[in-house]
Amino acid sequence: MGAAIAGHLANVGIPTLLLDIVPRESMESKDKKERNRLAQLGKERLFKEKPSPLYTKEVAALIEVGNMEDDFHRLAEVDWVIEVVVENLSIKQSLYERLEQVWKPGTVVSSNTSGISINKMVEGRSEAFRRHFLGTHFFNPPRYMKLLEIIPGSSTDPQIVSEMKRFAEEVLGKGVVLCKDTPNFIANRIGTYGLQVTLQAMLELGLGPDEVDTVTGRAMGRPKSATFRTLDLVGLDTFVHVAGNVHENASDEEEKAAFEVSPFLKQMVEKKWLGEKTGQGFYKKVKTEAGKEIYALDLATMEYRPRKKLKARSLEQSKKAKSLPEQLQALVYADDTAGKLAWSITKKVLLYSAKRLEEIAGDIVSVDQAMKWGFNWDLGPFEAWDAIGLVKSVERMKEEGETIPDWVEAWIAAGHTHFYQVKEGKPYAFQIGGQWGEVEEHEKVVSLARLKEQGKVIKSNRGASLIDIGDDIACLEFHSPKQAIGADIISMINTAVKEVSANYRGLVISAEAANFCVGANLMLMLMEAQDHNWFEIDLMVRQFQGAMGSLRTLDRPVVAAPYGLTLGGGVEVCLPCDRIQAAGETYMGLVEVGVGLIPGGGGNKEMLLRWTEGVDPNDRVSLQPLVNHIFMAIGQAKVSTSGLEARQYKFLRAYDGITVNRDHLIHDAKQVALGLDRAGYQAPKPRKIPVVGETGYNVLKLGAYGLLKSGHISEHDYKIADKLAYVLSGGNVPEGTLVSEQYLLDIEREAFLSLIGEPKTQARMQYMLSKGKPLRN
Repeated sequence: MGAAIAGHLANVGIPTLLLDIVPRESMESKDKKERNRLAQLGKERLFKEKPSPLYTKEVAALIEVGNMEDDFHRLAEVDWVIEVVVENLSIKQSLYERLEQVWKPGTVVSSNTSGISINKMVEGRSEAFRRHFLGTHFFNPPRYMKLLEIIPGSSTDPQIVSEMKRFAEEVLGKGVVLCKDTPNFIANRIGTYGLQVTLQAMLELGLGPDEVDTVTGRAMGRPKSATFRTLDLVGLDTFVHVAGNVHENASDEEEKAAFEVSPFLKQMVEKKWLGEKTGQGFYKKVKTEAGKEIYALDLATMEYRPRKKLKARSLEQSKKAKSLPEQLQALVYADDTAGKLAWSITKKVLLYSAKRLEEIAGDIVSVDQAMKWGFNWDLGPFEAWDAIGLVKSVERMKEEGETIPDWVEAWIAAGHTHFYQVKEGKPYAFQIGGQWGEVEEHEKVVSLARLKEQGKVIKSNRGASLIDIGDDIACLEFHSPKQAIGADIISMINTAVKEVSANYRGLVISAEAANFCVGANLMLMLMEAQDHNWFEIDLMVRQFQGAMGSLRTLDRPVVAAPYGLTLGGGVEVCLPCDRIQAAGETYMGLVEVGVGLIPGGGGNKEMLLRWTEGVDPNDRVSLQPLVNHIFMAIGQAKVSTSGLEARQYKFLRAYDGITVNRDHLIHDAKQVALGLDRAGYQAPKPRKIPVVGETGYNVLKLGAYGLLKSGHISEHDYKIADKLAYVLSGGNVPEGTLVSEQYLLDIEREAFLSLIGEPKTQARMQYMLSKGKPLRN
């Protein structure tokens, strides 16, 4: 975990010293490399883990390794010391006693503990040291998990807490929740309780872990890994430790009992059935005649069997719901097995969260954010309570003999039916003490959903909306299914261009869905191809190319703000923009070859513009390798694993920006647009592009032919590669020819149309739509 935290600090450009103990067998050694071996192994693991803890391999150069004996004095050089040693109070106390001897006054010190008391760790330390000490609980893996729990001690300087919170949000990209110094803090306290009551409900209903996971995943607004797949990923030993921490430290006997670990769970840990890290837990990969299959544990026999899903009418009904609240209501109020399971878990978690609220947190918002950011729930407990109906659910709980916390009873008695509300465009939530309080948000948070509620929509259709985000900047939001590009989005792009040119200082393109854009509407394209509507396809491609050209030539600055999956047409939307302000977690790629096509919306032309900028058209030595690079990136459907890596493919240029905290992305993109406007923005002029021509085309074809003959690609792959090579080389023109952007768009469109008419391409498109992965035919 220490290496993973160091990796994320390196991701955002912070030089880090990573120290570990000297291996016992190397204590007498004078070889520094041998004495640093454990820290070096931690650093090397960062290159092997998947998904990668690093934005790029290169950032690891910012991590220097050392050991706790030879380099401990160097802790006086740093600005922040993060302790990530074993979860043992006495070991931590001894470490802090030693640390204070080299500590530089003013240096922040924090513990990554997942539940040990922050105050107890620094008992006996000086007041100055304790003022600069707090808990910073990163969730694993630190790069990907948004939550950072900050736990002030009783002596922590409030200014330090405030500064660390801002630093974590703005530099590390975290969602910060302030916690009280109680066992397991907020997320693990409630999350572990939720897992415990799910285990209990499974046994009471006589279900298997696979049947429970059918209900406790996406059906309840939780991650796909649901309950027992999540436990396998976390590690059963880790879960037992976290549950045991509350069991040992809770003062309430009822709570102690709730965190008592089940005998079968202890048995699994004794057998080393710890989950993913030992190859078996609640699930296990088994070799069968059909190949490798995942089996589930039968708790009655403690043997593995084929997986089975729980079938229930309520699950089918919930799938038809139009919103998550409707989905949850269809499930928890059903009288079948799935409904009983969902209600039992939900009821207990809601009551527990309410009962422990004042003990663990300062408000309900912190609890909800902790569970959404730390456990990837779509709704936190109090948001979920609103979703299923506060009054209705409490009435049922009472009928079932449950004790409702006094503050919930008083809130309802005062006439309130929700814990959250929006008033005059601002969000409010229940505050401890029984009144409404405005929800505090970072000034860089821009909520498109709230702006739409406030009537800031300029224009809208089914696929996209143009929204006024203030300061005379408009935001074009895609909201079609999966943000796929179709006629409605193209139409709104053209509308946005006209509206912004006439009335605004700039345009931002972004959204608030799970991903920025997965590309063109593949289903629509396939249906037109199967009906041989070549004219319609040609028109769609022309219109898309035209819309991208309009973005490039708009007389106002255009800033794309992509995040998450940004594929195919999504990349083509970004490339013509004046600037890209990408999220740290942006996965960009021109992936059309995966469905038997090549980019058709100007992607090839834009990549040539980027890679050949400043190159002498007569300098074949410089030009051909650049075109080769583009050919391989598009031909192999390369996708960046981060916003930083997108720069290596030139999807992002050196002057494009990266925002680590996605919540701040639209704000940052807006500031870039305003900056361009203030600088006296002028739209770029059309440019002639040097191409490698027929000679370069043959070079690219030869490379593809070698892959064909060696069995690395199929005949159809070769056909796609040939079309791509023709477009990227500029066709049958002499080497060094300067061609127009429109010429490249024309040959790109022709190649796209010829490929979509191929039966094997249509088969690839169909397979991707039905299976979600590429077909190699």
